[in-house]
Amino acid sequence: MAGIRVTKVDWQRSRNGAAHHTQEYPCPELVVRRGQSFSLTLELSRAPDCEETLIFMVETGPRASEALHTKAVFQTSELELGEGWTAAKEAQMENTLTISLASPPNAVIGRYLLSIRLSSHRKHSNRRLGEFVLLFNPWCAEDDVFLASEEERQEYVLNDSGIIFRGVEKHIRAQGWNYGQFEEDILNICLSILDRSPGHQNNPATDVSCRHDPIYVTRVISAMVNSNNDRGVVQGQWQGKYGGGTSPLHWRGSVAILQKWLKGRYKPVKYGQCWVFAGVMCTVLRCLGIATRVVSNFNSAHDTDQNLSVDKYVDSFGRTLEDLTEDSMWNFHVWNESWFARQDLGPSYNGWQVLDATPQEESEGVFQCGPASVTAIREGDVHLAHDGPFVFAEVNADYVTWLWHEDESRERVYSNTKKIGRCISTKAVGSNSRVDITDLYKYPEGSRKERQVYIKAVKRLFSLKASGRRTWIRRAGGRCLWHDDLLEPATKPSITGKFKLLEPPMLGHDLRLALCLANLTSRVQQVRVNLSGATILYTRKPVAEILHESHAVRLGRQEEKRIPITISYSKYKEDLTEDKKILLAAMCLVTKGEKLLVEKDITLEDFITIKVLGPAMVGVAVTVEVTVVNPLLERVKDCALMVEGSGFLQEQLSIDVPTLEPQEKASVQFDITPSKSGPRQLQVDLVSPHFPDIKGFVIIHVATAK
Repeated sequence: MAGIRVTKVDWQRSRNGAAHHTQEYPCPELVVRRGQSFSLTLELSRAPDCEETLIFMVETGPRASEALHTKAVFQTSELELGEGWTAAKEAQMENTLTISLASPPNAVIGRYLLSIRLSSHRKHSNRRLGEFVLLFNPWCAEDDVFLASEEERQEYVLNDSGIIFRGVEKHIRAQGWNYGQFEEDILNICLSILDRSPGHQNNPATDVSCRHDPIYVTRVISAMVNSNNDRGVVQGQWQGKYGGGTSPLHWRGSVAILQKWLKGRYKPVKYGQCWVFAGVMCTVLRCLGIATRVVSNFNSAHDTDQNLSVDKYVDSFGRTLEDLTEDSMWNFHVWNESWFARQDLGPSYNGWQVLDATPQEESEGVFQCGPASVTAIREGDVHLAHDGPFVFAEVNADYVTWLWHEDESRERVYSNTKKIGRCISTKAVGSNSRVDITDLYKYPEGSRKERQVYIKAVKRLFSLKASGRRTWIRRAGGRCLWHDDLLEPATKPSITGKFKLLEPPMLGHDLRLALCLANLTSRVQQVRVNLSGATILYTRKPVAEILHESHAVRLGRQEEKRIPITISYSKYKEDLTEDKKILLAAMCLVTKGEKLLVEKDITLEDFITIKVLGPAMVGVAVTVEVTVVNPLLERVKDCALMVEGSGFLQEQLSIDVPTLEPQEKASVQFDITPSKSGPRQLQVDLVSPHFPDIKGFVIIHVATAK
């Protein structure tokens, strides 16, 4: 009998892509998900005899082996049987054979080579059929990344755009982000990120064999998205100086960053901050098939010594003393959550897992964070892998203020200690709404359960016994604190204070507000009010002082008084950062030595609107109208609109804006031609050398061409 050859392979990309939800990937090779069968049709030089069996081999990574589960050899049967890779005949017409292949739900993910030989040809080498890519499968109930809700799978795996929430607790703003996981080269880049990791460089065969585990893969990605320990994707920068790179606020999505990393031969891309790291990580994990979302935590603690206390040292004007203050509370911090089972911890901890690619603290000698079970954080189980103490502190630490005296003594100042971990937010499934998920991370503030969890976490962290043994904590600079002292609040003063805005804080305008003081007693009180203000980064790091004044205030019995405050635009314009944030502080020194610190974070507002003038349809040009306002009381030129959006543009579009007179409103129109149907996000930013970027986005529902 003459030998048999494979003359043609049909990978059935359309059929398999639809069944595996991978039809959006533009790769030349087939992309499928593990734990699910896929079909291919083989044209043979002759029909196989009834005694002849087709034997398949799949292999991934270097030095593939069956022992490492990176290689499998299996043959066709009438049924898909067994726990490993299987092959079954679907149909046969003369020399044409359709085969159904299936991988196990815990198969290693990555690029595979598929080969074939006939059972009767034992002396013949395998014939290479080609390569395919295998991804995690949230649609497969046996896969660790299984997610039961189809709506959530559509949002957290297949949606290629999203919203990242930024700003301050009292003024949360939505920023569009183009994840673009289905754009050209992105899947290849995501696989390259795994291959560029130190673990792969040191021991590639073992590293690849671990890629069946979402715990392992997500932890590697959290390290590789930042560049601190390796030639990772993004280099962080928090000093407000972005020479030689791109300001973090100028990025509108992950695609340009990932493509730049590839084109630059894996040189880290400058620069990123927390939302950039989270946006890129979301792209990578969705691309690899793990349900992932972006989460914003407002008033986020960075607790460097894990004592569950953010200790802030201030002077008599409430100004942060940078050389003494090691901890910090960021206006907001952005991380990721991914959904998968925790085989290492048990089913109680399955579900959302915190992952953070922002390089803040080292974990096991590497700037990586997570996965930390959200359930473990909520229950105070901070001893469980990975990085529970750091994440727990981000949402639960006490905010403690110390007044530092010239004689180097310190004094506890009354302030709101329970301001950490507010308005934890993510994008809603299927809409642009903000969903508050704070209750997933902690019990209601001040509740009995919340206190129990906090004490449990403290005991875990400090090995406290039930008797309440005091624990000594050493701070940098030689200062030492009893942990019990950290839990004891400062004496509550007999006055209250609050900053109140008198008009919306608009970019380019004077700031008008008042400090409202109230005497809670029936006696007259003398109060010395020291006011300070500074432009800040979103990490609350001060940039430049813009307010410094003192007032002597006499408060009658139960009296309320206002101290008006005006900060002119000329005072802050030169030192305002792209974050557009200002921090005000009032140190109130009351009769009998009482002290009260009042703070307010302000984000300056701006204006941009985007309208689509007509129905949007694939392949048909549609006009977009963008209306902007010059926020300044002066004429500005050299402005431009920067436009980006997956399914609309192959690359970023720049459109010149005419010279704008002071506070002038102007409209600019341009055409786009959609290439993909469904809800698509279009981002438009007004960029100017005279003021920080003004960012906007719109969701456009694109119909399929008739």
